[in-house]
Amino acid sequence: MKKPGLKQHPNWKNLKGKKISHKTSVARLEILAALSGLLIAIQARANGQLSHLVHNSVEAALISFSSGLLIVSTAALFSKSMQQGIRDMRRAVAAKNLPKYALFAGALGGIVIGMQTHFIPAIGVAIYSVAAISGQTAISLVIDRLGITGGGKKHISPRRVVAATLTILAVLLSVFDKLSLKNFAIGGVVATIFAGALIGIQRSFNGLINEHSHQQFATSLLNFIMGTTLLALLLSYLVIFRHDHLYALPRGPWWIYLGGVTGVIYIAFASTIVQHLGVLTFTLFSVGGQLLGSLLIDLISPTNGGHVTGYLISGIALTYVGVVVGGQSRLFRR
Repeated sequence: MKKPGLKQHPNWKNLKGKKISHKTSVARLEILAALSGLLIAIQARANGQLSHLVHNSVEAALISFSSGLLIVSTAALFSKSMQQGIRDMRRAVAAKNLPKYALFAGALGGIVIGMQTHFIPAIGVAIYSVAAISGQTAISLVIDRLGITGGGKKHISPRRVVAATLTILAVLLSVFDKLSLKNFAIGGVVATIFAGALIGIQRSFNGLINEHSHQQFATSLLNFIMGTTLLALLLSYLVIFRHDHLYALPRGPWWIYLGGVTGVIYIAFASTIVQHLGVLTFTLFSVGGQLLGSLLIDLISPTNGGHVTGYLISGIALTYVGVVVGGQSRLFRR
């Protein structure tokens, strides 16, 4: 006897509608993940220019974090949902449902900034980018396997490994013309891979926090408190023991101060998205968005020495080939 198919099910239309609705929701999250990558590109450009003007990358990072903290703290004073999210977070910690170590997600971001400050001059931006993305994608496979973000465990399948590998190759291709073996130092590369892994861990911790706070901007607030505190301590150390100089805030251009607000929005997006898509899929889409954002910025407002190349365009294309071939997008599944 032939088993009834989906269309013979008495509620098959409702089941089909739910399937389409779920696919649409996931597609929106994938688009938001790509937009998150675009925010990273904007933040990197703003913070880079700010660092250039104040001649101190740690001070620039602290200015960026502090401005983000000011914005999200002000919002918390008037937002009942954010205040409720903070209370929910505290209750989850008290009940031991939310591990205390996850609360230090923002501090991991500060550590990465410090490592970035130290290693980019040593190994160059191009090698740093490839090594950091390698660390992010590798740790993302492990985090998704463990199911840390609350979205369920995801096996390390061949397709996921292919998607991760193609993403690393895409970043390598996009900066290929800027690579120089003169800047290759194995110690710096290994440390940068570790920094990339910390970014992946930070995302998973934020997803875990958001699962209990139920308010993504409350998660952003905690991140900026932790990150700003760590950077303030780091800058104090550099000023006291290494005699680094502090510089006055530059008067402009205005967009150099966008790093804080883009960081607030990025963390809010990321902490929500990784709960549903997992860290790897979020990383793949955000890398694609970051490369596309870099392309748009170079077209609209190129820097000295910054220009659009065929390598960058090919890298962007290969990123999304990896997403499709690796089966990490619901948009291309039947």
